[in-house]
Amino acid sequence: MLINLYIWFVGKPNLNLLLRVMKKSILLLAILFVTVSTYAQADTNVKTEKKGDVTGATYYYEDGTVQQEGTFNAKGKLHGTWTSYDVNGNKLAVGKYANNKKVGKWLFWTDGKLTEVDYIDSRIVSVNEWKDKTEVAVRNK
Repeated sequence: MLINLYIWFVGKPNLNLLLRVMKKSILLLAILFVTVSTYAQADTNVKTEKKGDVTGATYYYEDGTVQQEGTFNAKGKLHGTWTSYDVNGNKLAVGKYANNKKVGKWLFWTDGKLTEVDYIDSRIVSVNEWKDKTEVAVRNK
């Protein structure tokens, strides 16, 4: 279709110009697709609740189970404890933010191990890892 329009307007096709027009058209379509798909998914699985100076937010998987929950401060920055869950409801991570920066001890559960990461202003200070055949009690809801 683009080729036919080009030939109709210009006449004899210029291959370099035609390729540039096609590349720009494909790029424009890709940007449009990404924008529409991102907008369609935005905020459909989020519930927020104002609690004084903070806003609590709960994000959900498509099946309705909780994906993560935490709070934002009055400026809209991550603040307070955030917890992430897998699709089965098991904790994946627990940690605290202060004005959008990770602080204190964060716990991560992956592949049967518990990793503790200490943060100061979103910088890793130390990392400890435990591997054990028994499930860590803290992981349970």
